[in-house]
Order: sequence, then C-alpha cells, then structure tokens
Amino acid sequence: MAKNKTTQTEVDVFDFINSYVDNEQKKVDSFKLIELISEWSGFEPKMWGPTIIGFGSYHYTYASGHEGDAPMLGFSPRKAQFSLYVYSKTEKSDAILKDLGKFKMGKACIYIKKLADIDISILEQLCNESIAYLNEHHECACRTY
Repeated sequence: MAKNKTTQTEVDVFDFINSYVDNEQKKVDSFKLIELISEWSGFEPKMWGPTIIGFGSYHYTYASGHEGDAPMLGFSPRKAQFSLYVYSKTEKSDAILKDLGKFKMGKACIYIKKLADIDISILEQLCNESIAYLNEHHECACRTY
C-alpha cells in the first residue's frame, strides 16, 4: 500500500507563509484565512506536506483499503491562486456554492485568486457544512461525543 504523502509536519505555518509566499496581498489573505478558519474550526493551523495549511484532522478509509489522515479544512497559497480544501459534496454545499463569488472548482478543492473575490460568509457556511459532513462520516477531530 502506498504511503500517504500529505502528512502533518512540524514546520511553522507562519515561517512557511513568510518564506514561500512572495506576493504581499497573498500573505495578508493567508493570515486572514488562518484567523477565520481557526475560529470556525476551533483548531490551530498545522502544516500538512510541504504547502498545505490544515486545521484539525480526520481519518479516512477507501473501499480499496487505503487509509490515512487528512486535514478537516485547509488551504494552500499556491503561486497562481489559493487552493481551498473546505468543500464536501453535500446538497447544502452545492446549493450555497453558487453564491461564493469568483472561483473555479477542482475535483476536491476550490480555487480563488484572492479573498476579495468571494463572500466570506458563504465560505464560513461551506466550512461548517464540511465539518458536519466529516463528523457524520469519518473518525474526526471535530467529533463531539
């Protein structure tokens, strides 16, 4: 079985942003995303792999038997655009996604150029819906017993 490449690391999130992100607005947006997602999730940011900033974690197992851990929510301040890992395919997420603003959808992530392009309240709803989905379907740090 292949080893999961995206695992939590000990790299400091703020050092990563200050050394990796070379655009001032992207740095400001990165720090704002950290503030918002920390508040919404209740988890502090941690580095996952070399470029993903994640919040909380959940354990998954695929039908193939492959399993691992992943951040509940996260983002990466890539060179061209942000990759937001905040989406779970639910009816509610699909219904509110149309109101997010200017974005492109990948298979499992949302791509945005800058925070000003999207509605932050819709982003919060997407994050909350994703946490609820993970809580219901996975062994999750978000689970309340």
